[in-house]
Amino acid sequence: MTIQELYYEIGGDYEQALRVLRVDKLIDKHIRKLTKNGVVDDLIDAGKNMEHTELFERSHAMKGVCANLGLVSLAEMASEIAEEFRPGNPRTLSDSEVSAKLADIEALYKKTADGIRKYEEG
Repeated sequence: MTIQELYYEIGGDYEQALRVLRVDKLIDKHIRKLTKNGVVDDLIDAGKNMEHTELFERSHAMKGVCANLGLVSLAEMASEIAEEFRPGNPRTLSDSEVSAKLADIEALYKKTADGIRKYEEG
Protein backbone atom coordinates (compact mmCIF):
# COMPACT_ATOMS: atom_id res chain seq x y z
CA MET A 1 0.00 0.00 0.00
CA THR A 2 1.32 3.44 -0.89
CA ILE A 3 0.87 6.52 1.28
CA GLN A 4 -1.69 7.82 -1.23
CA GLU A 5 -3.63 4.55 -1.03
CA LEU A 6 -3.60 4.81 2.76
CA TYR A 7 -5.09 8.29 2.58
CA TYR A 8 -7.77 7.08 0.18
CA GLU A 9 -8.63 4.17 2.48
CA ILE A 10 -8.89 6.28 5.65
CA GLY A 11 -10.65 9.21 3.99
CA GLY A 12 -7.77 11.62 4.52
CA ASP A 13 -6.67 14.48 2.32
CA TYR A 14 -3.24 13.49 1.02
CA GLU A 15 -2.83 16.79 -0.86
CA GLN A 16 -3.35 18.76 2.37
CA ALA A 17 -0.78 16.62 4.18
CA LEU A 18 1.63 17.16 1.29
CA ARG A 19 1.12 20.95 1.42
CA VAL A 20 2.00 20.96 5.12
CA LEU A 21 4.71 18.31 5.33
CA ARG A 22 6.07 18.79 1.78
CA VAL A 23 7.39 15.25 1.09
CA ASP A 24 6.07 11.70 1.36
CA LYS A 25 8.89 10.74 3.72
CA LEU A 26 7.64 13.21 6.35
CA ILE A 27 4.01 12.25 5.82
CA ASP A 28 4.98 8.62 6.32
CA LYS A 29 6.98 9.43 9.44
CA HIS A 30 4.22 11.45 11.09
CA ILE A 31 1.23 9.31 10.10
CA ARG A 32 2.97 6.34 11.73
CA LYS A 33 3.33 8.36 14.94
CA LEU A 34 -0.40 9.07 15.18
CA THR A 35 -1.25 5.68 16.66
CA LYS A 36 1.53 5.99 19.21
CA ASN A 37 1.32 9.61 20.39
CA GLY A 38 -1.88 9.26 22.42
CA VAL A 39 -3.46 12.54 21.30
CA VAL A 40 -6.83 10.91 20.61
CA ASP A 41 -6.70 8.65 23.65
CA ASP A 42 -5.99 11.71 25.82
CA LEU A 43 -9.09 13.45 24.44
CA ILE A 44 -11.30 10.42 25.04
CA ASP A 45 -9.96 10.12 28.60
CA ALA A 46 -10.67 13.82 29.24
CA GLY A 47 -14.24 13.25 28.07
CA LYS A 48 -14.84 10.59 30.69
CA ASN A 49 -14.64 13.24 33.42
CA MET A 50 -16.01 16.15 31.34
CA GLU A 51 -13.06 18.21 32.56
CA HIS A 52 -13.52 21.40 30.54
CA THR A 53 -9.92 22.61 30.52
CA GLU A 54 -8.59 19.18 29.57
CA LEU A 55 -11.24 18.75 26.89
CA PHE A 56 -10.25 22.06 25.33
CA GLU A 57 -6.52 21.41 25.49
CA ARG A 58 -6.72 17.82 24.25
CA SER A 59 -9.16 18.57 21.43
CA HIS A 60 -7.13 21.60 20.35
CA ALA A 61 -3.96 19.46 20.20
CA MET A 62 -5.77 16.74 18.27
CA LYS A 63 -7.16 19.29 15.83
CA GLY A 64 -3.67 20.56 15.04
CA VAL A 65 -2.11 17.12 14.62
CA CYS A 66 -4.93 15.87 12.43
CA ALA A 67 -5.08 19.03 10.31
CA ASN A 68 -1.34 18.83 9.64
CA LEU A 69 -1.72 15.19 8.61
CA GLY A 70 -4.65 15.92 6.29
CA LEU A 71 -7.08 13.98 8.47
CA VAL A 72 -9.77 16.55 7.82
CA SER A 73 -12.77 14.79 9.36
CA LEU A 74 -10.95 14.06 12.61
CA ALA A 75 -9.63 17.63 12.70
CA GLU A 76 -13.12 19.06 12.18
CA MET A 77 -14.60 16.83 14.86
CA ALA A 78 -11.86 17.84 17.32
CA SER A 79 -12.39 21.50 16.41
CA GLU A 80 -16.05 21.25 17.35
CA ILE A 81 -15.11 19.95 20.80
CA ALA A 82 -12.38 22.59 21.16
CA GLU A 83 -14.84 25.39 20.41
CA GLU A 84 -17.38 23.92 22.81
CA PHE A 85 -14.84 24.11 25.64
CA ARG A 86 -12.80 27.14 24.56
CA PRO A 87 -12.50 29.46 27.57
CA GLY A 88 -15.04 32.25 27.26
CA ASN A 89 -17.32 30.41 24.84
CA PRO A 90 -20.79 29.53 26.09
CA ARG A 91 -21.60 25.82 26.11
CA THR A 92 -24.11 24.80 23.44
CA LEU A 93 -24.00 21.01 23.83
CA SER A 94 -25.12 18.86 26.72
CA ASP A 95 -22.65 16.47 28.31
CA SER A 96 -24.44 13.56 26.62
CA GLU A 97 -24.10 15.27 23.22
CA VAL A 98 -20.40 15.82 23.87
CA SER A 99 -20.06 12.15 24.86
CA ALA A 100 -21.76 11.12 21.60
CA LYS A 101 -19.38 13.31 19.59
CA LEU A 102 -16.41 11.81 21.42
CA ALA A 103 -17.72 8.34 20.59
CA ASP A 104 -17.87 9.38 16.92
CA ILE A 105 -14.26 10.61 17.14
CA GLU A 106 -13.21 7.35 18.75
CA ALA A 107 -14.91 5.30 16.01
CA LEU A 108 -13.36 7.30 13.17
CA TYR A 109 -9.98 7.20 14.87
CA LYS A 110 -10.23 3.41 15.17
CA LYS A 111 -10.86 3.16 11.40
CA THR A 112 -7.92 5.50 10.77
CA ALA A 113 -5.60 3.64 13.16
CA ASP A 114 -6.57 0.30 11.62
CA GLY A 115 -5.69 1.68 8.19
CA ILE A 116 -2.36 2.99 9.45
CA ARG A 117 -1.50 -0.38 11.00
CA LYS A 118 -2.38 -2.10 7.70
CA TYR A 119 -0.12 0.40 5.90
CA GLU A 120 2.71 -0.27 8.34
CA GLU A 121 2.49 -3.99 7.69
CA GLY A 122 3.32 -3.30 4.08
